[in-house]
Formats: sequence, structure tokens, C-alpha cells
Amino acid sequence: MTARSSAVASPSVDDSHAAPRPRSRRRGPIARFRLRVTTGDTIAIGPGKIDLLEAIAETQSITAAAKSIGMSYRRAWMLVDQINATLRQPAVASAKGGEHGGGSRLTAVGEDLIVRYRRIEACAAEACADDMAALLELVK
Repeated sequence: MTARSSAVASPSVDDSHAAPRPRSRRRGPIARFRLRVTTGDTIAIGPGKIDLLEAIAETQSITAAAKSIGMSYRRAWMLVDQINATLRQPAVASAKGGEHGGGSRLTAVGEDLIVRYRRIEACAAEACADDMAALLELVK
């Protein structure tokens, strides 16, 4: 593995499905892009919201998604509400609980949002990989 490939986080993007990025504890410095789309003072789309959407896609539940990423249910629900409020169409659709429980799923907009966000991250990291690697060489 080269210094460049081990030092620069470059997420792979598979357009066929939205799989959450594995979380790992790396030693040493890493460089990564943290894209945020704001509307006024509100972050409409950002890394934490994308992580939450990926977890919802995987678990089909806001409760389970929040738990899987170490977030409170209240915080997750507030973020989902904020995501849906800032988009032209909702990213998450939820069903009320009942005999078999409710559930949440991503809409086509939510799935597209994840794919585009991860693609932007990957393209940006690839385009800047040499400069990012050189920058990391300056860090202890």
C-alpha cells in the first residue's frame, strides 16, 4: 500500500445500492472532504445526515438507525424532519407503528441523495489525492 492510498480517505461509490461506509479507527492523520449544503443557517445535507440516511436504508427504522450510529432517537428524528423539510421532496418515508410496528424507508430522492453525495466525495478525493497526500506528509 502506498503512502497515498493509506493516507487519503477515498470512499468507493457503487451506484447500484447505498451501503454505509465502514467506520474504522485509523492511526495517523487522514484527509477527507466534509461537504455541507446549507439553506440559510440550516445544514440541509451533510456527512452526519448522509450517515443517518444510510443507516435508515440498512435498518428500515429510524430507531435502529440511530442506535447503529450512536445517536439518540430524538436527534435522529429531528435530523430526518430537517432533511425532509429542506428538500423539495422527502428523503425518508415513515409508517406509524401498529401491530407489526412502523418503519421507515428511503424514498427514491433519499437513495439518489446518498449516491450523489458519495460520488461527489469520491470525485473530490480523487481529484485532490496528490495534494492531500502531500498535505498529510506535513502532519506528524
